[in-house]
Parts: sequence; structure tokens; C-alpha cells
Amino acid sequence: MLIHNADVAIVFNQIADLLEIKGDNPFRIRAYRNAARTLNALAFSVQTMVAEKSDLTELPGIGIDLAGKISEIVTTGTCALREQLHRQLPPSIHELLTVPGLGPKRVKALYQQRNIQTLDQLFNSARNGQIRNIPGFGIRSEQRILEAIRTQQSKKKRYRLDLAESVASALLRYLQALPDVKKIEIAGSFRRRQETVGDLDIVISSSRPSLVIQQFIQFEDVTQILAQGTTRASVVLRQGMQVDLRVVASVSFGAALYYFTGSKAHNIAVRVLAQKRGLKMNEYGVFSGTQRIAAETELAVFQAIGLPYIEPELRENRGEIAAAQAGKLPQLIQLADLTGDLHAHTKASDGRNSLREMAMEAKKRGLSYLAITDHSSSLTIAHGLDAEGLTRQMDEIDQLNAELGIKLLKGCEVEINEDGSLDLPDNILERLEIVVGAVHSKFGLSRERQTKRILRAMDHPCFTLLAHPSGRLILEREPYDVDMHQIILHARQRGCFLELNAQPSRLDLTDTHCMMAKNEGVLISVNSDAHSIFDFDDLRFGIAQARRGWLEKKDVLNTLPIKQLLSAISRP
Repeated sequence: MLIHNADVAIVFNQIADLLEIKGDNPFRIRAYRNAARTLNALAFSVQTMVAEKSDLTELPGIGIDLAGKISEIVTTGTCALREQLHRQLPPSIHELLTVPGLGPKRVKALYQQRNIQTLDQLFNSARNGQIRNIPGFGIRSEQRILEAIRTQQSKKKRYRLDLAESVASALLRYLQALPDVKKIEIAGSFRRRQETVGDLDIVISSSRPSLVIQQFIQFEDVTQILAQGTTRASVVLRQGMQVDLRVVASVSFGAALYYFTGSKAHNIAVRVLAQKRGLKMNEYGVFSGTQRIAAETELAVFQAIGLPYIEPELRENRGEIAAAQAGKLPQLIQLADLTGDLHAHTKASDGRNSLREMAMEAKKRGLSYLAITDHSSSLTIAHGLDAEGLTRQMDEIDQLNAELGIKLLKGCEVEINEDGSLDLPDNILERLEIVVGAVHSKFGLSRERQTKRILRAMDHPCFTLLAHPSGRLILEREPYDVDMHQIILHARQRGCFLELNAQPSRLDLTDTHCMMAKNEGVLISVNSDAHSIFDFDDLRFGIAQARRGWLEKKDVLNTLPIKQLLSAISRP
């Protein structure tokens, strides 16, 4: 059985959820969540590690007990502890956790106070006004639950980009190894690097399409065959994701890849442009009458209709065609353009590696500077640092800067209090080289109050960078209500910066807000928010989001060399 890292991480998160509903030890719960995050960040397979008898305890945060459970899940596909916890609680209670805004603590309250065990019971209770009087809820909470369930029921299931990538990588390796596959690409929203993916669209060139189709449907993760023809097939994988495969001749590969990559709006706009030139476009090529004039590569397809190549991330019909016609397409940022990372954590707060280990890993990845930004003390769940702890860390940074060959910046992810004040005294803030302000509480404030809160924080003379500006968690928590345009304008006025948090669960700023910031001349910092040495891998997701937001190297703060960066973030 093929077991992905994401499969093991899902089991660990489910165990953590069930333990939290039961009211178990918070440190035990946190250990499972940290392990799940480590597994999702790994660039290599734990199934392979188990097969090769590698020491799993060498992974950050993985002790003997968790290593044993990883081996158990990889070997059996399940975990006895999870099954035991399911038996101790109503079998469907975990479904309540799929409702945005309902964490384990609130699910526990719903179960204990109203014996709510299913989504139907939750919906009916909310509709009948039976939730508002439960401590911690209210009329607004009740309405949000109703809206969330209705929205959830109306939407097709989607997957975060990192989870889709994990599933896709195994399928790609399988297909690439087939002797009859000449070229292969994943198209669709995955190739455009959208933050969530509904299904996977795969394009293959082969001279034996029927054989490729037959081998595709035999992939071990396939649980259902939806359609099967001589050149196309659709299946459902064990994880629930649909995969659509199209096999074409080599001469049409570029046309098919282009056709199945762009959004519907982009494709329609380009076809209209082709029609104005007397041409026809489809997945087999660009045609003048019955003559095919371009098809083998995407570049040839674009050239045939009089356009320069448009990068996949831009193919959303948001002005890219007009920009291409005017010769004003952006030179999109690349991962190699980053010279540093301005948001990272160590085990001094909620990270899982030491200061030295984080610094050496950043240096190994070619970064010339790294801001250490452990949490401030009010974020108790993250074991934040008080003034004394932060002072000790700054002294350690001074020592390491003298020996490591990478510049460590003294920073802190400082909590923005409800009134907009910062969670550290000014005499400590003034010693920091970078102050990353963040909202981790009071998400339910009104739009006016939430905006005012953040604007006041940005007005502090030590404030440098606003972390994960909307507070969203993709497919888990909606963004808090805030006037992002006003925040962007204020950042320009104040001379501070906004973060694009590269964690695939955040990708915050959104692509459209990146475009807005670019238009207003506000620099964005693409940061990993790394909590372990493996999390630097997430920078690639941040860069993909930046590219979707039309960002170029000049639009990103942490592409600057260290001297220019220090000048940019220096206080007046």
C-alpha cells in the first residue's frame, strides 16, 4: 500500500483533535500536531525511511512513541490509538471539525452541552437557536455556523496545494516510469499554483494512448474509475481526489497543455483573440482553416496568435492578455531571487530546532540572512518569550553572528493586542532589528475595530512587518474582517511592509492583495514562518503565490542584499 507523508499527518491531526475533544494533556496534543507539521514539510517519504529501517527519531519532534506510530501507520494504514479514541467518542463527531471556526474545544462544548454529534444535528440546532446560549458561543457564532455549513455543502471538495502536491508526486513518479510516456505535465489549477485544487488534470504525450490509459487506471491509489476511453480517463484516488488524464500525440502536446492549464475565462479570452486573427484554437493546436500551424509547444501556440509566452500562474484573465499585447508582462520573481527570510522560529518558543540549527539550515539553502522572530509572551500556547528571555536570545545571536557566516537579525513576532498596542515594552522593541506584528486572537472584532487595531500597531515607531495579514487558515478558518486596502495604504504611508506567509495553510497575503500592494508600491516579504529546518521548503509555495500576484524581484523586500535590507527597515 502506498502511504504518503500527508496520510500519516492526517492520522496524527485526527488523534490530536480527538484527544483535545476528550480534554487530554495539552502537551501530548501539541506533540501530535507538531509531528503532523513535520511530516507535511518533509521532502522525502517516511514510508521509504521505514522500508530502509532509518531512524525516525532523527526527525524533529519525533520520539520513540511517535516513531512507532509512524511505522504502524505506514505498515497497516491505520493506528490503534486513533481507532481506540474513535470508539470512546461518537463515530461521526470528527465531522464537526470540518466546519470552519469549530475547533476541538468548541466541538467538545457542543457535544457536552447539547449532545451534538453530527453535521445534521449541528445545522438543526443552529437553525433552531439552540447554540447561542452555550458558553463561548452566541447569536453571531450560530449564524456563522449556519453559513459555514451551507457554504460547505454547496462547494466541491478542494485540497490545499501542498496536499495535492504530495498526492500528485507519487502518481507522477508512477506514470513517468511507464515506457510509453514521452512527456507528462500536470495542468489545470495545480499548474497555475492556486492555493487549493479541486482535481488534477494530467496531460501525457504517447504513441500508445490505450496502453497508457490501461496502466493509469491500475495505479494502486485508484479506488474508482469514473470514465475510460482510448485517449482519456477519469479516476478517484484513495484520498478522494479526482484525476483526469488526457493522452495526445507528441505533435499536439503543447496545445493540449495550454488548453488544460488556463482558467476558463483566460481560455475564452485567448480564443476570441485567435478568432479575430482568423484562427481556431483547441487542444489539438492552432489552425488556419484545416492547416495546423502550431501545437507542439506552448510557446509556438502563443506565437501563432501574436502573444509572448504568458506564465501559467498569470493565466486567470486578470489583465495578462492586455499586458502581453503591450509588452508589459511582469518578470515574475523566482525562488532563487530570495536572499533572506524575515520570519522564523526556534525552540525558544514553538519551534522545533535550535537557533544554531535554524541558522545553519538557512545558510545551507543559500540565504545570506535570517530574522529570528520567536513569539512574544502573551501567546502562551506558543510559549512566547518575555523581555528577559528575548534579551538572552539577542545575546546568543550576537555570539553566532561572529562565527556562522550568515547574518542573524534580532527580531520577534510580537502580538498585536486588542487595542493595537504591542506585547513588549518599548525598551525591548527598540533593541530589535525587526518587529513582526501579528494578530492571533480576537478574530471576531468588527471590520472597523479590527482595522483600527492593526493601523494603530503599524503606527508604533518600531513596527516593521505585518505577519499573515488576514489571519486565515486555508479551508480551516476564514480571514478576519479587515479593510486590507486601508492597511496597504497605511503601510505605504508609514514605510513598513506586509508579509506573504509561505506556509501552505496560510499563503497570506492572497494573490489579489499582492497585486494591490504592488500597485501601491508597498514591498512584500515572502517568509517561511519556519518552525523547523524542513519548513524552509515552504518558501516555494510563497513564491508561487507571489507569482500569481504579479510580483517581481523588485516588489519583494527580502530579495535585497543585507546592507540594503537593513537600510530599508531602519527606523527614522
